[in-house]
Formats: sequence, structure tokens, C-alpha cells
Amino acid sequence: MIYDESGGGVKQVAEFRNKVQKQGVDLFVGYISSGTCAAITPVAEELKVLTIFPICGTPRIFEEINPNPKYVFRTMGHATADGVAEAMYVKANFPDVKGYTGINQNYAWGQDSWRDFDLAMKQLMPSVPVSDKPQWPKIFSGQYGAEISALMLSKEPLVHSSLWGGDLEAFIFQGSARGLFRKKKLLFSVADTSIYRLGKKAPTGVILGARGPYGIFAADVDTPLNKWFRKVYSDRYSVPPVGGSYQAAQGVLAAKYAYDKAAAMNGGKFPTTEQVIAALEGATYQSISTKVHMNRSKGHQAATEHVIGILEWDKEAGEPIMTKVARFAADCVMPPAGINSTEWLKGGMKGAKCN
Repeated sequence: MIYDESGGGVKQVAEFRNKVQKQGVDLFVGYISSGTCAAITPVAEELKVLTIFPICGTPRIFEEINPNPKYVFRTMGHATADGVAEAMYVKANFPDVKGYTGINQNYAWGQDSWRDFDLAMKQLMPSVPVSDKPQWPKIFSGQYGAEISALMLSKEPLVHSSLWGGDLEAFIFQGSARGLFRKKKLLFSVADTSIYRLGKKAPTGVILGARGPYGIFAADVDTPLNKWFRKVYSDRYSVPPVGGSYQAAQGVLAAKYAYDKAAAMNGGKFPTTEQVIAALEGATYQSISTKVHMNRSKGHQAATEHVIGILEWDKEAGEPIMTKVARFAADCVMPPAGINSTEWLKGGMKGAKCN
């Protein structure tokens, strides 16, 4: 059963209850928006329904909303990993940067993304000034004239952004028309989702992430599973799979891994929800492009490696490519188990294991 996430948290909670109480659904794999995941989390626990979040990024899911999870899992890293990896990349590749500002959507994902990048920068590059006027457009606003004007006038040369989806593409089109990408260095934490569709219209030279080793960063992963995934996806949709495609598949594979393991331990019989939960808690499993470690938040929060690079256009191949790619181990960019992300960042990221 597949249905749309549109409409906001209230609508999605109503849909969730309907699917469980009237249609008998006993497993959910999905949700992109951090706001939706925040709304669904307590309801999933209340109704005792196994729910796997493959994408939404706010650390608040397990740090604030659901500190003792049983039925809710997230199968990829959260926004803290993005912010730390981005700050480490800036320090390594742009050590002389003179300041930074941001444009992020004014809801959980955008707020947490900016907070974590800012806190990481203050630890890693404390002498670099930060703007006191970052831009906070509403999610799905689509029009960024005022924000682009403010960024063009700001003295900070580096702009952090966690815009995604249609908002991201609208911002790119509007910013390109006004020369924003010639004047500022943009750091996009999730722009991988749009670069294949935009093609040559995507701004080159920007710092780009995919919230892990996904999308364009997985293009050269030489495994039968990844080759199969990229082929069938490209055949169906006429573009290669982007980060969100890999992340969603990673959530589905988590469910498969857990059900298969639980069934094997149950003598081949179909397992109960409790048996599936026990199989997934603390597990390590192979996804399409990376190994997933369910080793945070009492075995319900995943940690994976992180990847960031510079977007360029390969004229000979006629496609976007990533250059100056850097990889960060999961234990380098994610707080240790049991440690609050904000406290970890403010405390100097103690316990980070970086090569």
C-alpha cells in the first residue's frame, strides 16, 4: 500500500490511524519531512506499530520526542552528522573562509540543520564570523526574492542551505538568474536530489552532500546490488537514483533484514512484531551503497559514513560529477550512543573517532 505524504503532520497522523485501525496495516516504511516524523512518532508508539523512518533528519525524534523507543526506527544518520561533516569539509578545503550565513526552511529540519552546522563551525573554526541574519523562509514558499537579496548584500561569502525538493530547485533557478552562485559559495546539504533533473542548470562549484553515501556518491559503487538498483531505477524513471531513492530503499532493506532474521530465529514461521523489533534493534546490515549500523538510541537510530564533495559538469560524459570528495566515518560525525547532539557539539565533540 503506497500513499502520499502531502498535507502536513495533522493529516498524516489521521492517515496513519486510519491505515492501522481500519485497514490493519502493521508496518510503515516512509516519511521524508522531519515535521511529519515528529508528529507520527508518538502515535506509532501509542498504536504499537513497527515504523521505519528512512529519511527524515531531525535529531529530536529520539533525543526529545521518543527517548525510549520500541516501535520506531530510523535507518540513516540524522542532521548532526550532516552539520559536522559539512563543517569538517569547510575547514579542510576552505580554511581561509571569511564568514558564513544560511538559508534554511523554518521548521524542524531547517532549524536543526543550521544549528548543528553552526555549532560544529564554532568548534572547528571558532574565529570565522557567522551572520546574525540567516534567512528563514517558510517551507514550500517557493519564492525567494527577498532572501536572495539579503544573501547578495551579506558580507559572508559562504552560504549554508538545507533546502530540498521543489524549494531547492526554485531557489536555484531564482538564485542563478540573479548571479548568486557567482558571488557566493553555496553549501547544499541535500542538493543531490535535484542535480540529475537539473542537468547543466545545476550550479557547478557548489559544496554538495546527499546526507550520506547515496545518489551521485554511489554511482561508482561496484556491487551487483548497486548495479541492479541503478539500472532498474534508470530504466523506469529515465534518471539515475538520487539520495532519497537510496535512503528509501535502505529502509525497505531494513524491514527485509529484520523479518528474514526474525523468521529464521522463529523456525521459519512468520514472526511477530516483537520478534522483528528484536531482530532490528542494534543490528548491522548491508544496504545498497553502505553498511548500516543500528547502534544509537538503544538500537533504533542508524549511523553510516558521510560523504561530501564539489559538484562539477563532465562535458565529455554529459553528466554531473563529484570532485574533491571526502568521506567521514559514522563515529566521526555522529554523537556517541546516549549523548545528546547539541550537548555533544557544544562540548567539543568528545569521543569522535576520525581517521
